[in-house]
Amino acid sequence: MQHRYRELITKALNAREAAYAPYSSYKVGAALLSKDDKIFTGCNVENASYGATNCAERTAIFKAVSEGSTQFVAIAIVGGKAGEVSYAAPCGICRQVMMEFCNPKEFHVIIAKSCEDYKVYTLEELLPVGFGAGNVK
Repeated sequence: MQHRYRELITKALNAREAAYAPYSSYKVGAALLSKDDKIFTGCNVENASYGATNCAERTAIFKAVSEGSTQFVAIAIVGGKAGEVSYAAPCGICRQVMMEFCNPKEFHVIIAKSCEDYKVYTLEELLPVGFGAGNVK
């Protein structure tokens, strides 16, 4: 898996360029790897009605699901204000959406500044008492 991190980070950095962030100027890109080895990218899309804003991670996941992929192994996330890249951890809503489709013990969340500077967490580390479709009674 680790050999794919560089590719995912590069694709996330490229996706970040398409972000629509006129209100916050905080641009985020994500690259999601499916179990069947497809990569789906997403960027954040802001809206004047802030609640209608969509995060890069959810954009990538929703794009993947809309194209028939529902099982994932990793996601790379990059973000920051215009002209900079900083560690951009997924928000709580994105973590919950990941929980719907990912094994929290195995799904890797790569939070990156560059291909050389990144941190890797499991979804379980980021959402330790999460719930999803597989464990809702």
